[in-house]
Amino acid sequence: MQYKGKNGEYFEVINITQKDCDVLKYSKSNELSLLWFTTDDNQLKIDSKTHTFNTNEIICITEFHKLELDKVIGLKLLKFNKPFYCILDHDSEVGCKGILYYGASNLPIITIPDDDIDILETVWKVLCMELESKDILQLEMLQMMLKRILILCTRIYKSQINYQSLNSENTDIIREFNFLVEKHFKEFHSVVDYANLLNKAPKTLSNLFKKVGNKTPLQFIQNRLLLEAHRLLKYSDKPISEVGYEIGFNDIQAFSRFFKNQEGISPNDFRFST
Repeated sequence: MQYKGKNGEYFEVINITQKDCDVLKYSKSNELSLLWFTTDDNQLKIDSKTHTFNTNEIICITEFHKLELDKVIGLKLLKFNKPFYCILDHDSEVGCKGILYYGASNLPIITIPDDDIDILETVWKVLCMELESKDILQLEMLQMMLKRILILCTRIYKSQINYQSLNSENTDIIREFNFLVEKHFKEFHSVVDYANLLNKAPKTLSNLFKKVGNKTPLQFIQNRLLLEAHRLLKYSDKPISEVGYEIGFNDIQAFSRFFKNQEGISPNDFRFST
């Protein structure tokens, strides 16, 4: 089921099985997706990394994620584009920027608690009913249901990654850091760069990251560079020197050293590995 508006708005919900899973390979410009797995043992390779997804797990992906389908059994797919609902313009409504989407190297994997399954299923059911409605309020109602899903998923994911240890102001600092890394990782490689953009001390960022996990701000930046290197090495034919230059390294030696320090193998060996 899908909705197409007069101003380019696009929204779609699909039940995916093994027979029609190829639709997962394709995405349009400015399109975001949410995958809700309804069976166990779904296996997808995302940005060259293999994942297994089970019942009532959710992932959020953008048009830039590279998907390879090893084994798809069953899931619900929700897709929408920027004209339908821009999460950047409406971040105050859903608060998922830098968490569910545009969170740099993190692939959000949300495990729905038992207490929230009925809520999410109810919202999804109403959403599907609204897709069949053709009145003048359809767009507004669909957006409302989408916001409810995004808010619920954001809350669940925050609880999984220990964001409760932070107040709302500090949570927003980390979210904005995540988003800025996604936006500027090709030009800015140091924590100081992002601290300046946020008008915060680098030590402040380090302390906040310690409260929510083991990864430092610098590791977060490096993981985003590594993710982009993976994408370009595996899914393009660009020379290794060009791959390094594209993500901000001035020479192939610097890029190769960075990549080998992170991965343990050279960019060339990685490109031709299985």
